[in-house]
Amino acid sequence: MKKIKLDIVGLSYSQTQSGAYALVLGEVSGRRRLPIIIGSFEAQAIAIEIEKMTPSRPLTHDLFKSFAQAYQIEVQEVIIYNLVDGIFYAKLICNDGKRSVEIDARTSDAIAVAVRFDCPIFTYEFILSTAGIVIEGNDFVYLENINETPEEKSVSTSVSGYASISTEELKTKLQEALAEESYEKAAKIRDELNKRKAS
Repeated sequence: MKKIKLDIVGLSYSQTQSGAYALVLGEVSGRRRLPIIIGSFEAQAIAIEIEKMTPSRPLTHDLFKSFAQAYQIEVQEVIIYNLVDGIFYAKLICNDGKRSVEIDARTSDAIAVAVRFDCPIFTYEFILSTAGIVIEGNDFVYLENINETPEEKSVSTSVSGYASISTEELKTKLQEALAEESYEKAAKIRDELNKRKAS
């Protein structure tokens, strides 16, 4: 079966399942999107790596990467290979230079590992045609603050108490929040910094 390459195009609070997040993967050479509902821990793990935030201690997926690299194992690609009763199935294709091994994984974990190894994510046509949606008009990319609840999202970031603090102080506070493993606080500070860069 021909593999179709996917990119991460969005991560946001799920409108359909409370406490869950929607990870949206996009077809690299097309307009179809594959939305996958994932848990908050996995959403955080993906967002932290995409945003290049450095936690003070390794998260589980960082530990997996360090462990694999210590034994010269590389994750070459991730394949979302099946969809049964609304559940996606994925596998990691790993190689130690001598042999290639397929390891079964939850899709959310597989993608959290993929972003750390900077390896491609693939799926098959039957999965995209079954669960994919077509985006009309201009493409969009969004990575919302995954630590906010829907109620918090309606509050402007400027009201978060960071609007009056200087950019340098915010950068210091961001490092402190990461050191304390306070990722919710770090995400809010990061959002304020990003808002300032955009304006």
